[in-house]
Amino acid sequence: MRPFKIFLKTDLFRSKVCGGLDFTYDECNINIETFRYQFDTMLGTQRKVTIKEVAAEANVAVSTVSLVINQKGYVSEATRTRVEAATEKLSFVPSNAARQLISRKTGNIGFVTRSDHFVRNEPFYTQIFLGTEFEARNQNHYILLSTIPSPYSPGTDTPRFLRERNVDGILIAGRVDPLFITETTDAGIPVVLVDFEYSGLPAVIIDNQTGTREAVDYLIAKGRVHIAFLGAEMDHPSMEARLEGFRLAISKAAEIRDIESEILVVDGEPDHVAGQKLSMQLFSLDPFPTAVFCVNDAIAFSVLEMAAERGIVIPDELAVIGFDDVPRSSRSVPPLTTIRVYKEQLGELALRYLSELLQDNTENSGSFDRGSHSIQIPAELILRESA
Repeated sequence: MRPFKIFLKTDLFRSKVCGGLDFTYDECNINIETFRYQFDTMLGTQRKVTIKEVAAEANVAVSTVSLVINQKGYVSEATRTRVEAATEKLSFVPSNAARQLISRKTGNIGFVTRSDHFVRNEPFYTQIFLGTEFEARNQNHYILLSTIPSPYSPGTDTPRFLRERNVDGILIAGRVDPLFITETTDAGIPVVLVDFEYSGLPAVIIDNQTGTREAVDYLIAKGRVHIAFLGAEMDHPSMEARLEGFRLAISKAAEIRDIESEILVVDGEPDHVAGQKLSMQLFSLDPFPTAVFCVNDAIAFSVLEMAAERGIVIPDELAVIGFDDVPRSSRSVPPLTTIRVYKEQLGELALRYLSELLQDNTENSGSFDRGSHSIQIPAELILRESA
């Protein structure tokens, strides 16, 4: 845009808009877009700066500003520096709508989990969600949260952002109805599963097997040679992996010493109710085990409560280890030895993984590769008074 001539009749306007220069006829040459910005700033009525104003200030095309903002395509270093200086001078912040028009991307990421995962007392999935939210800020994404029921009815229970195709990708946390996963992938939307594996889809999961083996190895090293496994929802991949880790640790130890094991499982969610049922079974065993590994902390808390009711001293008579390290673990009586899951890191890595898939999707002209790959993050044994 060509500079235009403006006549300013006051010292205030001349000093503010023309940079304080001394004009003999109260006039200055200034770019119209720059003048609008400086004029609005002076009056305290500053509008939201547009990409056209940035382009005018840097004396480049709007498309060039777009390339610099989105860090795509070739732009010379001198031009890039000029555009960056203009965006800083004008305090330009690209809107999500503008990015969407330029890139045909919404910038939105859906986060979906089952409704009951957010109503339980232990905030496992809440912490995973926080991890995605923190990382989303670094990736310039917006997180849209939705919960779905189980069982799930496509259409009736479909999250609004999926119906309206208002997300670029979706993170699915925990076990959900396979009908929802199928509905999402059939829509061609990239998906990353968190703390769950299904049908070879990309996933970020805990190294459940190694974490469990470390816990059982620790119990055996402390001389506990009669160990029980307490589990629920055993068709869940995470629970299956924990049972496999338990069996592997027992099998390895049995090669060099006498060792006994018990496997107690119930149907349903691994919650307090399941924990009470399993505790009843545990305390009816004869001979009574000297240690117990629980598939999660909720079940372990039930064991601690029933042990206290029956006067069983923890850990002298019974060592107890849980899995997850929820906040209550450090406050239970006694404080619970458990396997720590880095829940925020799960969410953070899942968001990064999905961002990479979206980037690959863009570079391959929108053809989403559904190839499988799971990322495992390590778990850590946290020693407290229960073992």
